[in-house]
Amino acid sequence: MTDTGLPHPMLVDAARRAIAEGNPENARDIAIEAQRRMLTPVINATGTLLHTNLGRAPHAWQQDEGYSNLELDLSTGERGSRMDTAPALIARACGAEAAIVVNNCAAAVLLVLAALAEGHGVAVSRGEMVEIGGGFRIPDVMARSGARLIEVGTTNRTRRSDFAQAVDDPSNDVAVVLQVHQSNYRIVGFTEAPSVTELADLGPHLVADIGSGLLDSRCPWLDAGPPGWLSDEPAARQTLESGADLVTFSGDKIFGGPQAGIIAGRADLVAKCARHPLARALRPGSLVLGALQATALAYLRSDGQAIPFWRMASASLDQLRDRAGGYTSGEAIDTVATPGGGTLPGVEIPSIAISTRGDHRRELRNRTRPIIARVVDQHTIIDLRTVHPSDDIEVDQALQELD
Repeated sequence: MTDTGLPHPMLVDAARRAIAEGNPENARDIAIEAQRRMLTPVINATGTLLHTNLGRAPHAWQQDEGYSNLELDLSTGERGSRMDTAPALIARACGAEAAIVVNNCAAAVLLVLAALAEGHGVAVSRGEMVEIGGGFRIPDVMARSGARLIEVGTTNRTRRSDFAQAVDDPSNDVAVVLQVHQSNYRIVGFTEAPSVTELADLGPHLVADIGSGLLDSRCPWLDAGPPGWLSDEPAARQTLESGADLVTFSGDKIFGGPQAGIIAGRADLVAKCARHPLARALRPGSLVLGALQATALAYLRSDGQAIPFWRMASASLDQLRDRAGGYTSGEAIDTVATPGGGTLPGVEIPSIAISTRGDHRRELRNRTRPIIARVVDQHTIIDLRTVHPSDDIEVDQALQELD
């Protein structure tokens, strides 16, 4: 079993389990099974750009061995703040006065509500009390923050007047009006929802959880401007310009960085969040901040090609067809990719795939570097929009070995 590369204690565990199961010869298989449960690089051929099971946005960040000035002000030699690094750059990129980073978007909402509304009411539309992955619900997050939920409107129609009525009722003691983007589902038909501009003058702090992390609806980091499939996605810059006091969003979705939650907006409110005791419990370390800094700098350079998500999303069909022409197995077909990751429900992005007859997901998944594909109409589909071009040779070889 030593050829697995696993450390001795794990091999011992595998051997003991095999003996306990009455099949000592199975020890190596058990060891390999344990190895495959560990984190390992995979090739995403599913066509889902932000695949939650595969870590959402792909990103590359390598930190050299050694120390960093995580909390050291190099100008003064005194203690600095980790929030003066990547968060400050993100704030600059989205037009906010300041920003703070925590470990995911649910944590960002939790911290904002705890800092601004603990012991007070928070008004939320009934149509926006969403449940995110893993069963976490907005009402549950709010309860843990110490804030009190004030439901307004109906599931499909909520107006400014509904929020105004809740705010004007002294018994509600509304400290925050919370707008939650319906990022992982869509209500269609007889619907209505107030805009950020309509809610901005109600009095309480207006917080918009925009979810996916689009920084600017103009997409100045893309040479061709914003793609059509982004038309209804709220952006941090425009949401703040419309009157929101704070926005919260994820770092590992459309923003294209590592898992993180960003709070951006008014400097005084960001500072209040930073002073709350939860901020220390939720703060990220230097690896996450380093990756966020690299991503934020790419935005400030207007270099979308340096952000893997945007490089994938903006690849033209002609580019994908050219790559498909280099494959020696399978058939190139038109298909559609999806943003995924709880963003832009129902949105499809035209793409090109390699199709091969039969369901080969298991064989591809069991390779040394797993290839994760999907099956449509009894054909295995390799969507090239989510396969990195440098992996084409390896994927083509894997398809040849299926023949």
